[in-house]
Amino acid sequence: MKISAQQLQTYDEEKLKDIIKEAVRDVLEDELMKMRLLLAPYISDEEQKEIEESYGEPSKEVVRALRLEE
Repeated sequence: MKISAQQLQTYDEEKLKDIIKEAVRDVLEDELMKMRLLLAPYISDEEQKEIEESYGEPSKEVVRALRLEE
């Protein structure tokens, strides 16, 4: 089976599009997570303790945790 130059070029273009889409998706996901962290309200250690006393400790089942450093 012989692949024409046109088919190879089309395949390369599609592969490049897929790579770019994945890279853009990753960047958008990272930036969205940063925005969520920026918009999350700050609570003091005292407030966190009160919340834990009222509602219990948070679940330890974390998919991932991020810390925003300025």
